[in-house]
Order: sequence, then C-alpha cells, then structure tokens
Amino acid sequence: MTTPAHADTMEADTARLREMDARAAVIESTSRGSDGGQPTYEGLSGVVISASAICDVNGERGTLSYRGYDIGELACRATFEETAHLLWHGDLPSRQELDSLTARLTAERELNGAADLILSALPTHVEPMDALRTAVSSLTCNGTNGQDPGSMQEDQAICLVAKFPTIVARFYRRRHSLPPIAPRPDLSHAANFLYMVQGHEPTTLQAQTMDLAMLLMAEHGFNASTFAARVTAATLSDMYAAVTSAVGTLKGPLHGGANEQAMRMMLEIGEVANVAPYIDDALARKQRIMGFGHRVYRHSADPRAAYLRASLFDLCAESGDFHFYELATTIAEVVHAKKGLYPNVDFYAAPVLYLLGIPLELFVTVFAVSRVPGWTAHVMEQYANNKLIRPLSTYVGPENRVYCPIDDRGH
Repeated sequence: MTTPAHADTMEADTARLREMDARAAVIESTSRGSDGGQPTYEGLSGVVISASAICDVNGERGTLSYRGYDIGELACRATFEETAHLLWHGDLPSRQELDSLTARLTAERELNGAADLILSALPTHVEPMDALRTAVSSLTCNGTNGQDPGSMQEDQAICLVAKFPTIVARFYRRRHSLPPIAPRPDLSHAANFLYMVQGHEPTTLQAQTMDLAMLLMAEHGFNASTFAARVTAATLSDMYAAVTSAVGTLKGPLHGGANEQAMRMMLEIGEVANVAPYIDDALARKQRIMGFGHRVYRHSADPRAAYLRASLFDLCAESGDFHFYELATTIAEVVHAKKGLYPNVDFYAAPVLYLLGIPLELFVTVFAVSRVPGWTAHVMEQYANNKLIRPLSTYVGPENRVYCPIDDRGH
C-alpha cells in the first residue's frame, strides 16, 4: 500500500531520476574504444544504461551506500528489516513503521498453496537454487498479484522477502530427510532463517552476524541479477516474474557462486602452513583465486569485506577456535602480496556462513535470501519511471548472402 510519505518519496525520486537520465544520455565516451571509433562492450562494463536513487557503488573510491547512507553506518547500526524499509521507501523507518513492517514480514513467513506443493513434489536431487526459482515463480498463485504490475508493490515485496528463507530451509530439510521447521514469530528475520535450517535457536551473536551478512548483501547496484529483474519489470511483467528472472541469473557461477567456491578452497587448503604453496601452485596454473578482485572495485578493497572479517573474528572468539580466521587472513595477505588483489564480500562471507552452520549447498541461496529487498526496490523504481529496456547490438556477421537451393549446397 502506498502511503502519502511513500508517494512523496517516489515523486522526488522520479524527478531526480529524470534529471539523471538526461545527464546520462550525454555520456558516450564510456562505451567507446580507446581510439574513439568502434565501441567495445565487455559485458556492458562502464556503459551507463539508466539512473537510480537506490544504491551508489563507487569502485574508484571503494565506497558503497544505500539511499545515501554509507554501508559502514548501516553495518554498525541498522538491522536487515530497517534496511529493507530504507531500500523500498528511501528513508529509515520510525519505530512504528519498523514494528509494522516486522509484523507484516512475520505474518507472511509460512508457505501455503502452490509453493508448498511444489517443494513437496520436487525430486531431492534438484539443486536448491532450482527449487527456489521454481517455488518463487509459483508465488504468483497466492492471489496477491494485481492486474496492474505496479499495484500492491509493497505487499508483493514483503511476501517475497518473508517467504524466501522458508522456501530455502523447507527444501533443504526435505532434501536431507529432515522434518520441516515452522517459522518462529518471536525471532528476527535472520535468526528465524538460521533456526529453520538448523532446528535450534542461534546464539545472540550468531543471529546478529547473520543479520549483518544479509544487510551487506541486500543491494549492490546494477549487478547481473538486478539488471535481469529490471529488464523483466520494464516489460510491465509482475514482480514475481522479475524476481524469478533475478534468481535464475544469480544461479550462474559467474555471479552467485563465488562464496561457495571460496569456502571449498579454504577447506582444501586446510592449514595455514599450506596457504603459500597452494596459492603459488594455483597462480602457476593460472587458476583464479575465488573471493578476490571485483568487477567494480578494481583498485580498492570491497567496503563490505572488512565488516565480515570482524564478524569472523567475533564468531571464532565465541567458540574459542580461531582456525578459520587465521586461515582466511593468511590467504588474504598472501594473495595481496603476490597479485595485489583485495578480498571481496564473498571471501569473508564464506567462513562466516560456514561457522554459522549454513551448509555449502545453501551458500548461493543465502545470497538470494539477502538480495530480495534490493531486487524488489529496483523493480519498484523501474515501474515508477518505466521505459522498455531494449538495447541495440552491433551486427558483425556476414552480409549480402544469396539463397542457394538445398540440392545445390555443397555442405
């Protein structure tokens, strides 16, 4: 439901977006080759395709902000629920607004109807991301999807954010012949997710750490999955379809799989003494070191990584076992010394999730559970200032060919 305050925010954002669109229209050099001639498009790197008031990712400065708030400010003070409100509405919630949002999220956690039936029918060999994508697509059947794709936007966003953790946990437990765990209304969004996966209530530190990890992964500009969601929304398809597109895009190993691969690397290395030989061998074989470097933060550290590194230390301190902290920091030091690369959010997220008891097979789905507020915020923004996203391509194939009858073709 759109409140007067929300309408004012959307109107202001729309005006700003139009101004930024006009400014972006004159930026042509970002897509030109060094000689100013034939454009060079490397995955649209550096090409401005739209304007957004949601997130500022500055690779040169190594900064990240949500709606004008530095990620460090939010990481130290905000919760995941507050961040969802911020991304959707443009401002942090009042106490009353946060209590209302929390109550609505809690009320939407349980699965019913098509999604529950689909998860029960899927073979257990199906990958968790495939199960998530299929179940999310079925949420349209809940009856909360209006005829106008822009209607009931917040209701749909809340439905998606609330149900993602339940879908992931429900299918994981079924896949391993474990009884389903019903959502706990007295737990926070992050704590409830851990509880539904593991079957026991997390410690206060574990819940806070999960909340922080989800907050840090909630939004990151026009990444591949967010762009996919906006392309779908731009056709005026519904929010469930747009988020289904995002989930399918996130599944690709070039986007959402780095945290799992980083953890597998740490487990393979095993001991701190093995770090340097392992990295030397990997580099000699020109093997990529997972969790290092970033498409945007090319010359600076990922600003999210430091907060997860601190959380990793805290988790190790709680258990009294600093093995993974020492292992991860040693890998980071060796890779930086040899390649000049900084760890990204996936690198420290990997041991954090592992120590929180998240199974490796769910690492990518945790990324999805965390990113739903960002995806849905971008879908709302696309609806508010919509233009069909229809880029052009440069044709490089053969020309002026003449049709040859089939019996005269020599191949």
